[in-house]
Amino acid sequence: MKSGRQSEILKIISERDIETQNQLLEVLRERGIQSTQATLSRDIKNMRLVKELGPNGSYRYVASRIDAEDYEEKLRKIFRESIVSYDVAQNLLVIRTLPGLANGACSAVDAMQVEGMVGSLAGDDTAFIAMRDTESAKKLYHEIEMMF
Repeated sequence: MKSGRQSEILKIISERDIETQNQLLEVLRERGIQSTQATLSRDIKNMRLVKELGPNGSYRYVASRIDAEDYEEKLRKIFRESIVSYDVAQNLLVIRTLPGLANGACSAVDAMQVEGMVGSLAGDDTAFIAMRDTESAKKLYHEIEMMF
């Protein structure tokens, strides 16, 4: 379902200039794909779609030209260099970072597409990663250990 929707999104933005999420939602619905604005927003973030200035002078969604492997490696480097400590509290992974870097740490974890991850939340120097259960939180904890 998700991959089909995301494939259709890529087709749509390659066929026409889409300026807003509402326009994209409308075209998806025309093609028989139901979605919410929140889901579409997550898809755009997950697919790393960006807006660029089109030939007609308006902005449109396009697939990012950033090399995916290079992008992920940069995020992992930010993650490794920003972490002060991390621990598991039931199904939560609590990550302490240098001041101002919790958002970067969350972005890195989000980009890793961790199995069992429900979501992430960042403050200034603390990030919470919510996992489906305690076991998946422990597994992520060990994966982070391996990075260091």
